[in-house]
Amino acid sequence: MTRSDKFWDRMADTYAKSPVADEATYQRKLSATQSLLGPNMRILEFGCGTGTTAIHHAPHVRQIYGIDISERMLDIARRKAQEACVDNITFAHGTLPNPAVGSESFDAVLGLNVIHLMTNWRAVLTDVERILKPGGVFVSSTECLGHSLRRFAKLITPLGSRLGIMPDIAVMTEAELGSELFKAGMEIERQWRHAKHGTTVFTIARKSIEGI
Repeated sequence: MTRSDKFWDRMADTYAKSPVADEATYQRKLSATQSLLGPNMRILEFGCGTGTTAIHHAPHVRQIYGIDISERMLDIARRKAQEACVDNITFAHGTLPNPAVGSESFDAVLGLNVIHLMTNWRAVLTDVERILKPGGVFVSSTECLGHSLRRFAKLITPLGSRLGIMPDIAVMTEAELGSELFKAGMEIERQWRHAKHGTTVFTIARKSIEGI
């Protein structure tokens, strides 16, 4: 078990009980995502947490696979899905990059509030492109702190991570995120900022269709 696993296992119960900080924005993101979904689609959500978003999207697709590094988060997610009588979600321990996930195997990939918690986030985006079918969509919500005073949190994050009191944090700008998505082979279709400081960036990107 890594330090990040342990941190999120400890946070799981508190996280599950915490209300959505901005319900209107959350509903807007759900609606924007569901406008892209269809009944025959297979979806992967990495960093699925306690499964709330996957459960919201489940009625709109054929199958969702939710992966997370925290077993405690996944235990809560499975219980919530069972209580909601949702049976088309499979929750499993895991993360990206993951060579065991087949190439071009998903119609959509969701990475919500997680990319900025992954120090290997560039490699993650490359793997997202790999596992998406041609024309598939990637939906993300990412803290882009590169131009914020909060970017200096990266100075104390390594110590906080070692002590188990902070998660890993990757500091990037919105432009850097967009550039890496393009390098990975995805084109941004829609993007907007939200949150109190305007640092959270909601992005819908699409994998190119070869030959078009």
